[in-house]
Amino acid sequence: MKNFSFRNRYLLVADLIAVLLTPAGAYALRVDSEAWSSAEYARGLLVYTLMSAVIKLVIFYFAGLYRQYWRYASVDELYLLLVANVATTAFATISYLAVQTAHILPGVGLPRSIPVLDGMLTLMAVSGLRFSVRALARLPRGNVSGQRKRVLIIGAGEAGAMILREIQATPRLNIEAVAFVDDDPTKRGAYIQNVPVLGGRQAIPKLVQEYEAQELIIAMPAAPGKIIREIVLLAEAAKVPTRMIPGIYEILEGKKNVTALRDVEIDDLLRREPVKVDPSEVGALLTGKRVMVTGAGGSIGSEICRQVARCNPALIILLGHGENSLFNIQNELLRTWPNVNLAALVADIRDWPRLEAIFNRHQPEVIFHAAAHKHVPLMEANCEDAVANNVGGTRNLLRLAESHAVEYFVLISSDKAVNPVNVMGTTKRVAEMLVQDAARRSGRHYVAVRFGNVLGSRGSVIPTFREQIARGGPVTITDPEMRRYFMTIPEAVQLVLQAAALSSGGQAEVFVLDMGEPVKIVDLARDLIELSGLELGRDIEIVYTGLRPGEKLYEELFIEGESYSRTRHAKIMVARAGSAAAPEMNTSEFEALIDALLQAAQLGQPEAVRAGLQGLVTNYLPASHSHPALTSSTGQLVN
Repeated sequence: MKNFSFRNRYLLVADLIAVLLTPAGAYALRVDSEAWSSAEYARGLLVYTLMSAVIKLVIFYFAGLYRQYWRYASVDELYLLLVANVATTAFATISYLAVQTAHILPGVGLPRSIPVLDGMLTLMAVSGLRFSVRALARLPRGNVSGQRKRVLIIGAGEAGAMILREIQATPRLNIEAVAFVDDDPTKRGAYIQNVPVLGGRQAIPKLVQEYEAQELIIAMPAAPGKIIREIVLLAEAAKVPTRMIPGIYEILEGKKNVTALRDVEIDDLLRREPVKVDPSEVGALLTGKRVMVTGAGGSIGSEICRQVARCNPALIILLGHGENSLFNIQNELLRTWPNVNLAALVADIRDWPRLEAIFNRHQPEVIFHAAAHKHVPLMEANCEDAVANNVGGTRNLLRLAESHAVEYFVLISSDKAVNPVNVMGTTKRVAEMLVQDAARRSGRHYVAVRFGNVLGSRGSVIPTFREQIARGGPVTITDPEMRRYFMTIPEAVQLVLQAAALSSGGQAEVFVLDMGEPVKIVDLARDLIELSGLELGRDIEIVYTGLRPGEKLYEELFIEGESYSRTRHAKIMVARAGSAAAPEMNTSEFEALIDALLQAAQLGQPEAVRAGLQGLVTNYLPASHSHPALTSSTGQLVN
């Protein structure tokens, strides 16, 4: 009787009464009224009633009808009822015909249509009982204080219907949905749970006024940022606030329920249509494998760990230098995926003996290398450490990966590696070259994945803007024309995993993620100010501080000389090195330059470090660095 609730026992009693009565109802529908006064079919009706009652209740029980919470019954439960009733009708019919044909009970006879009519009546009775529970649950109840807030729901799809059901089932919310807004003309004039679907989003200001709406609820978790931005602007024009359901990544990650309303955030205005990855390819790469993630406590590294955990790996090796961030992601993974094996290791990728011991013990098969120094102004002032970590650490990992026959190695690179003007970007480009050289030499799947800024990563522009807005401003930007590519962290990581699965092996590939159009930083700042409920020029100011050494107005995706093409995934391109992208040199010459660069870093010789970087990346043009690390594109130490 597992999961057999008290309320379902009432339904069992009601079902028993119903199944004892429906055969008589079927009999009354089938025979003439004169037949009721004779005993011609009495014995057969009694036998069939008792036999079908037992069959029905047994099948209903094993079909799970008494384990459902019928207050939230939906189409799925209706389908369950239909299947259960078809099964009982078929079984009861066959059983009764077998009794008749074998003459087990002489004199027992009924018209053959009785079981079919009985099955139809049973379906009506049993379904009616259960959906009356659902209907009663939706009746208005007390405890509603004051006048209800009138809202328009933007999006008449599954998410919109779910929000409406939540509103109607929860009177304490004090919300009344007055209409749906949807751009699909085929939905116009339709009703969803008695709420009409009216015009498209351009009609929002008119509908707000006509229906006296006090708020908009955006129920489009997969809508691109362009549409969300337009809706927000229309809502501002209509002078009504906007809330929305979480984005598709929040729902997929299990962080939010689709009915969990929240304020519109900057991520919503920048997001694109959800990335579609091939789970079979990614699963084949990761399932049952020992996967190492360096920089596992960082923004990108921790998200890689989350998405790898879904693929049932044999082991996730969490490698990080910061114990607090490593502790946090370890606890999160243990809580969310308790069956996944983890090894959380505090280690520095520059520490060869420690890395070698880790490789010997855990024997990783797939490596995602996300450990790196990334802050542009800070690395301009600390170029020696940037080289030691981003170049020396990457070479350590690649050497150990080759010696331990690691089949897949994925470097998380940056669009700043393209035609770099700063130390951070140049070290990332050298790291790409190291990966390409190892791929050619080993013939294995060693690749780099290049993308731009990720929304919400630690130290990035959006958290910095929020801090400045919270302090009352000003919001500082280096130049009004500065543009950057942006992606959400889950989106970027999904494409990283897919790119790894797309790699050919031995091809010196750099995968480049399609990030759409670059966004003006000043537009980003304005959006954040408006989403904070402030007005630019009245409540807060934007101040331009001027470009600094190491900064470009815009980032690029490909290096001159690279040949690139689309992969079979629409959002991923692949670039292969040409002579202009990687100077013609053999491995020994390349290694000698790397050795000299690392030695200069170890000896603390910044000019020699910059010269060494220029010798490796000939299109690196180091700018003046007389005032490094004073401000960033936002007046802060960020990338």
